[in-house]
Amino acid sequence: MSIWRGQSRLILASQSRTRKMLLENAGLDFEALPADIDERAVQRDSGLSAPGEVASLLSREKALFISRRRPGHFVVGADQTLALGLRMFSKPSGRAQAAEQLHLLAGQVHELHSAVSVACDGKILFADVSVARMTMRRLSAGEIDAYLDAAGDAVTTSVGAYQLEGLGVHLFERIEGDHFTILGLPLLSLLAFLRGEKLLAV
Repeated sequence: MSIWRGQSRLILASQSRTRKMLLENAGLDFEALPADIDERAVQRDSGLSAPGEVASLLSREKALFISRRRPGHFVVGADQTLALGLRMFSKPSGRAQAAEQLHLLAGQVHELHSAVSVACDGKILFADVSVARMTMRRLSAGEIDAYLDAAGDAVTTSVGAYQLEGLGVHLFERIEGDHFTILGLPLLSLLAFLRGEKLLAV
């Protein structure tokens, strides 16, 4: 049963399976529409390099892209960046790059910056960024190969080559941060905003 009370259906500017699952589990009635933007070009043209700022920028641009095409709807945009120190990671292009990323992250602490924005009629109404610190175990080459064999193509669908909600949990020894931040959507702050706008029943 949906708890959404908006006059128009909520829109998620993403086709992310995980983000859709989070909104569905929270009882929201929504439509998922991917925002067709060139993320790397947007980042490059902005001149931004701080991981949190990049995630925030991309979440806003995704929300605005769909909002301008669907007036009268609240549109949720989200983005996540992974940074090891000053180095940012993108989704690996294949197994070889996934293995390279895991070798670099193994035994280190990296940060996930997750951003969410809400737009309506081409204006940003809400934005938030949260951070999680992830301590990866020291991993041998054999352990990385075994993980990649077991995880398969899923390793190319997220930065860092892992999904914490799946086999990726075996890679970590410590996690500091909100569960939803790790999954790529600061859900609690998003729900608080929607509730404040009288868009939720609870």
